[in-house]
Amino acid sequence: MSQYSGKIVFYEGKCFTGRKLEICSNCDNFQDRGFMNRVNSVRVESGAFVCFDHPDFKGQQYILEHGEYPEFQRWNAHNDHMGSCKPIRMHGEHYRMELFEGDNFSGQCVELCDDCPFLQAQGLTKNCINSLRVYGDGAYSKYHRLIDIQLLNSVHNQPNKKENLLQ
Repeated sequence: MSQYSGKIVFYEGKCFTGRKLEICSNCDNFQDRGFMNRVNSVRVESGAFVCFDHPDFKGQQYILEHGEYPEFQRWNAHNDHMGSCKPIRMHGEHYRMELFEGDNFSGQCVELCDDCPFLQAQGLTKNCINSLRVYGDGAYSKYHRLIDIQLLNSVHNQPNKKENLLQ
């Protein structure tokens, strides 16, 4: 398996039941592969994927990392719609992120070049990031509350609510 791919399996039923669709690369429309846009559980066997609730990589985005999601609420969806997905590139040697407490790249700045499970340990005094700069060829994901940020160069097994920050 190349560094650009992974494997994700979508199931029509909850708890990995019913018809399934296995994906290892970009899939712009699940219906083109004979699978309806109803997904109630997902198993990410390797890699990480950005999934969309509509075909053609449109609509609400969900970042799914290695692990099991037995019902759609586990990836923080409000319904069972899923129409397309693509793997997240998981390579890169040169990457860096600058986080700023103020708007327009002002205020205290923290530079990250690796996983950071707790931003305050890096010297941030507030729990608020108002601007950021991303450099390099990495793939990034931020946790919903912007307390934890991780680089997707190493995949973790714990699913968490995330928003896409792909460059």
